[in-house]
Parts: sequence; structure tokens; C-alpha cells
Amino acid sequence: MGPLAESVADGGLIWQPARVTKREPVVMQVYCRVEVSIEDPAAVAELAVRRLREAEIDWADEPGTLEQGEQELRADLPQALAGLVDPLVMFRDVPGVDLRGARLWAEGGSPDPRFQPGF
Repeated sequence: MGPLAESVADGGLIWQPARVTKREPVVMQVYCRVEVSIEDPAAVAELAVRRLREAEIDWADEPGTLEQGEQELRADLPQALAGLVDPLVMFRDVPGVDLRGARLWAEGGSPDPRFQPGF
């Protein structure tokens, strides 16, 4: 590297007039509202149950049991659907994006007025 070059962790460089500086991450919030129509609620619940069974959960550390979790998912379609949403998939092919956290939920009925822009 010459006097104008400085390496960063991912090997990238940002060129500015007469100097190179390290990149600083930019923290952003992504807001998303998705409307879905479910033709087979039982299939959604069963997929959520299957994924719950496949998850590596130490049930000894949990307040409930696997059987209770299965019953909850079968009885609560919004919870079952929200449990199937994977935020990692949204950014899978986006270079340099590190998912730092997410809060997901599902609700039945009409959209909440707070989430109307763009629809």
C-alpha cells in the first residue's frame, strides 16, 4: 500500500480527495409491512411446529415444553406465521450488511394505521 492507502477489515478502501479513510458502518432501521392471504392456516401452523421441533432448543432452560409450544402454534396463527418469517433471508445477498436485530410480529385483520404509507 502506498501513502494514500490503508487497509480495512474487509479489504475495502474508500478513496477521498488526496487520502484514504476507513469505512464507518451506517446503522439504519428497515421498516416493512407485508400483507399475506393464507389459504391453509393448518399448513402454516404445521410448518411452524415442524420448524420448532427442528430448532436446537434446550427445553430444560425454557419455561414451557415442546408440546406446549406446539399447542400454542396450532392455536395462534399470527404467532405461527411470525415464527416462519426469517429476516436473514431479506439481506442474504446484500454485501456488507450485518443484521443486528429484528422484531417481527403478525396481526390479523386490517393494517394498523401507523403502517399505511406506501399502500
